[in-house]
Amino acid sequence: MNAAIYIAKRYLFTKSSNNAINFISIIAAIGVIIGSASLFIVLSGFAGLKDFSLQFTTMIDPDIKAMPVMGKSFFISQDELIKLEESNAIKSYSKIIEERVILNFDNKKRTATIKGVDINYQNVNKIDSLIYQGSWLSKDLNQIVVGWGISNDLSFGVLDYAKTIDIYVPKPGKGQITSINSAFNSVKVVNAGIFQINEDLDNKFVFANLKTAQELLNYKTNQLSAIEFNLNENADEEEAIGEIQRILGDKVILKNRAQLNDALYKMLNTENLAVYLIFTLVLIIALFNVIGSIIMMILDKKKSLNTLFNLGFTIKDIRNIFFYQGSLMSLFGGVIGLGLGFVIIILQKTFSMIMITPSLAYPVSVIPSNFVIVLFTISILGIIASKIASQRITRNLIEN
Repeated sequence: MNAAIYIAKRYLFTKSSNNAINFISIIAAIGVIIGSASLFIVLSGFAGLKDFSLQFTTMIDPDIKAMPVMGKSFFISQDELIKLEESNAIKSYSKIIEERVILNFDNKKRTATIKGVDINYQNVNKIDSLIYQGSWLSKDLNQIVVGWGISNDLSFGVLDYAKTIDIYVPKPGKGQITSINSAFNSVKVVNAGIFQINEDLDNKFVFANLKTAQELLNYKTNQLSAIEFNLNENADEEEAIGEIQRILGDKVILKNRAQLNDALYKMLNTENLAVYLIFTLVLIIALFNVIGSIIMMILDKKKSLNTLFNLGFTIKDIRNIFFYQGSLMSLFGGVIGLGLGFVIIILQKTFSMIMITPSLAYPVSVIPSNFVIVLFTISILGIIASKIASQRITRNLIEN
């Protein structure tokens, strides 16, 4: 065993005759343990919040979505549909028509986004499982399913045939507007159900049958706004995207689930980085205690270091003793802190010790990469702190 490492371990685990130095060393070790545990807990808590936020968007997001490169729609041929059905990577797909519309009910108006879907939509997205009042769309009927926010704003319920809902969309073209009929296409519908996902989606979407949306927008039967795909479990996403692109050609652009929510992902990743940097700063402050502890140990062991120097140890060898001591203190403290943080996260997941609301526990998630991040951070910072402290050893310090 390397003599410097052996002596460093003895200094680390053996009590000093000076109680003040023992106290400082304990404080330094506790600081490292608490700092690493805090960093792991915060990263796990943020990972839980990220998963909690994303689960609501991914409920109605497909694995892959094809959208027009230019304009609001594109045309698809029967041959292309057959090729999509024959693909081994695609489990199911749904034809989509989307457009901004105006809803009118009982002289109350508001804008929304109509999403016309075909009968396969339930195989791509499980939106019907999120309906808390009413039911999903019936085939070939002029029905809609809206979010709770839209229903609340316009004050309508479910299956009220006495009062239908009017949906308006501006007609394309030019010329003078002489009446509302010349300016807008319209269709009368009945609300079949109300879904509740999150505030943004509840105030945005109105689901309708594809035929209703085609009638409203004067779309042809092969004219679509998008196609949403659900892939087989064993399908490779990149290969599936390449295959779909070859079938549909350059008229569409394909996006996966992350790309469909790129703004949200960027925001969450930025917040995650900010939290990591803040708690890394806390760790840096905690490691000043390690520097202080090593310097105090150097002063306490001054006579012993002089003896080691006379026995043939070089200044570099003696510096390595305290470099290894500080590095080992940081490493062991980081491992213990990780274990403590992991236990706290498991307790939160099991017993819901901290609640956001009476019915909702603070979400946490254990991610293997967080172990690596915390251990890597504490190791690098510990090495830097130990190097700074060990450089205080000079020939004059040992000989005087």
